[in-house]
Amino acid sequence: MEIMNDLWKVEFHCHTVYSRDSLNWIHALVRTALKRGLDKIMVTDHNTIRGAIAARLAEPDLFVVGEEIKLDNGAELLAYYVQEEIPAGLPFQEVIQRLRTQGSVIGLPHPLDRFRGRWHPDDLAHAAKLVDAVEGFNARSLSRNDNYAAEAMAAQNHLPVFAGSDAHLPGEVGTAYTVLPPFHSPDELVKSLQQAKMVCKQSSNLVHLGSRYAVLYKLVFAKTRRIQDLQQENLKKDE
Repeated sequence: MEIMNDLWKVEFHCHTVYSRDSLNWIHALVRTALKRGLDKIMVTDHNTIRGAIAARLAEPDLFVVGEEIKLDNGAELLAYYVQEEIPAGLPFQEVIQRLRTQGSVIGLPHPLDRFRGRWHPDDLAHAAKLVDAVEGFNARSLSRNDNYAAEAMAAQNHLPVFAGSDAHLPGEVGTAYTVLPPFHSPDELVKSLQQAKMVCKQSSNLVHLGSRYAVLYKLVFAKTRRIQDLQQENLKKDE
C-alpha cells in the first residue's frame, strides 16, 4: 500500500481501539488513509503497542509501531519504532533511556497544553535536550496559544516540529498532519523531520466528548464481549 511520492503525508499521533478512549478500528484506519491520502500512520496508543502491532500486521507499509507513554509527573512522551512496550508511571529520564536502547525516535506531545499533564519547566528544559522532535501542533489542544508556545519552545531548542491530529475518533484522522521526505527506519525519520512541514487544522472541541463516549461504550460492551475479540472479527470481515 506504500505510495512513493517525493513527499509523504504522515499522521504522527493516532490512537486505535486499544486505547480505552478511542473508537478507531484498524480496518477503518486503512480505508481512511486511502481516502485522505495518508502515506503513513504512526499508531500511538496510550501505554501499549498492542494496537500498533495489530495494525502493522494488517497493513505493514502503512503503520509504524509507536506509543504514547504517561510519565510519573503526568506528562507524556511519544515514541516511534518501538520494539518493546514501555509501562506508564516511570520518570522521563528512564523512559527516554529505555527508548534509546531500542532505537526509537522520541517526541514531546502537546508539551505546553494547560489542560493536560504539565511539565515542570526545569524537567521540560531537560527533556528537550534528550528528544528528537516536538509536536508543534496538536489538533485536540483547546488553546491555540498552547500550540504556538510548543512551536516556539521547539525553535528555542533547535528541534524540528510535527503536527498530529491526536485522533481518537474516525473523523479526526488526518485532521492535522505532517509533510516530509519518505523514511523507512528510525534514522531516516530523524533526518526527514529536519525538513518537515506542518499542516494544521483544529479539531472541534466536541471530540473530547466523543472520547468520553468511547470509554462508556467499552465499559458497557465489555460485559458481553471483549473489545479485542470484536477487533479480530472486524479484521476478518475486511479480508
